[in-house]
Amino acid sequence: MSIRSSVEIITEWDIVAARQLGRNEAKKAGFGTVDQARITTAISELARNIYLYAGKGKIEIERVAERGMSGIMIIASDDGPGIPNLRKVMEDGYSTSGGLGAGMPGVKRLMDEFKVVSEQGVGTVITTTKWLQ
Repeated sequence: MSIRSSVEIITEWDIVAARQLGRNEAKKAGFGTVDQARITTAISELARNIYLYAGKGKIEIERVAERGMSGIMIIASDDGPGIPNLRKVMEDGYSTSGGLGAGMPGVKRLMDEFKVVSEQGVGTVITTTKWLQ
C-alpha cells in the first residue's frame, strides 16, 4: 500500500511546505541529494503555478513501486481556469507571468514521466514521476 501525503496550496507559504514535504519524502524513498533537488524544484514550480494561475489547489506526493522499480509521484491538481494552450505552455521560453518560462518544460525535464490533463473551466491535473536509478 502506498501512502500519499499532500499540501493544500493557498498561500505562498504553502509552496515552501510542499517543497519541504517533497524533499523529506524523496529522502525517505532513497533519492540522493541531486535527485532530491530535482524533485523539490519540480514541486516548487508546480505549486507556484497553482498559486499564480488557479489561486488554490493541492500537491500530493506518493511513493510508488511498479515493474520492479520504486520512485516518487507528484500530483498537482487544481480547479482553476485550465490551460488554454497546452502546446504553447510546453514550449521553452514561454511565460505568461514574466518568469523565465522554464516552468512546465523544466518540470518535464527534471522528472522521468510527465502527464498533463487540463480542461478549460474545470481545472488541471499534472502527474509526474521520478524513478530511483
